[in-house]
Amino acid sequence: MKDIVSPIDTAEQIAAEFAVTAASSDASGRLPRRHIARLHETRLSALTAPKAHGGGGAGLLTAARVIGAIAQGDPSIALVLSMQYINLSTLPQSRWPEALVARVLADAADSGGLINGLRVEPELGTPLRGGLPATTAKLENGGWRISGHKIYSTGAGVLRWGIVWARTDEREPRVGAFLVPMSARGVRIEKTWNQLGMRATESHDVHFDDVLIPLENAADIRLPAEWGQGRDAAASVWGALLIGAIYDGVARAAAEWTRGFLQNRVPSGLGAPLATLPRMQQAIGAIEEGLAVNRRLLWSAARDLDEGDAPSPEEANLLKVAITERAIDLVGACLKLSGNHGLARANPLERHYRNVLCGRIHSPQEDTVHLAAGRAALASAT
Repeated sequence: MKDIVSPIDTAEQIAAEFAVTAASSDASGRLPRRHIARLHETRLSALTAPKAHGGGGAGLLTAARVIGAIAQGDPSIALVLSMQYINLSTLPQSRWPEALVARVLADAADSGGLINGLRVEPELGTPLRGGLPATTAKLENGGWRISGHKIYSTGAGVLRWGIVWARTDEREPRVGAFLVPMSARGVRIEKTWNQLGMRATESHDVHFDDVLIPLENAADIRLPAEWGQGRDAAASVWGALLIGAIYDGVARAAAEWTRGFLQNRVPSGLGAPLATLPRMQQAIGAIEEGLAVNRRLLWSAARDLDEGDAPSPEEANLLKVAITERAIDLVGACLKLSGNHGLARANPLERHYRNVLCGRIHSPQEDTVHLAAGRAALASAT
């Protein structure tokens, strides 16, 4: 693969294409496959894979800017792509076997194969809050038999690979990641995703019914106590900032629509566009302030990681909360300015509002972020 030229410009170009179908994708709850193909055609699907494996070798700053641009067009696609970027960038530094990492990276570069972790379960919830998975991995015939049920599996319908969080059925169970081809016999997708926002992410339930995978696809299994020591720091920072970039992108799309509305709306009693009113200009200025703060938070933190001065996971997660909460407030401010027009289903602002609210649900959530930050701050004070 040749070096990727101007990935940010490329992202902005195809985001405009994605925006055309975003409303219909929201209504249908389905990711357009042609848009997923465009990610590979434009060499964006392997942007963060190392160049040695055919990828773009991009750092977090470029990735965050690309994700933000794509999110302005269709945040559901941006979420699927962000999961890809997190995995491709962090797997080479993980405990995974080198050959397994090379296979995933080459597949992303050569054919646009998408990957995501499948961790959340009906009873367990998210593993970030503790607990062991009910999904099991059983040694049999020189391989592993995977059985279990995952929920909220982002991009389930378009994934090539699932990193399945499971426990072994050994006398002393180990837990960890098992690489499962989503086309394998026994993998079944149940179309359950029908949420208020981010409707086209196809985050359906996935059932694993005695799925046989090779022995070497046990990517990283350890004793539970070892996993309890915490998530990979780099993956935490990548995840926090890319999630923030998605919802910042949604807020930017909302602000862009609102500016256009104010410039084109001419009430008969005013005889001029709403944009000529000082109070509207002041309100838009306040929205621009929020967007500027979010941009600087995202870009500076991402640049720090790229330059070897990475924020701690606690700090990155605090930034995620701050950015997403501000994005929600900004879209709410846009609704106040547009009134009933903004809530009309014929306009995109109500969709932007539904989408941006999902920023509060994405792990890690505010309570766990503040708890971890508070504990770290108090521990350092002793």
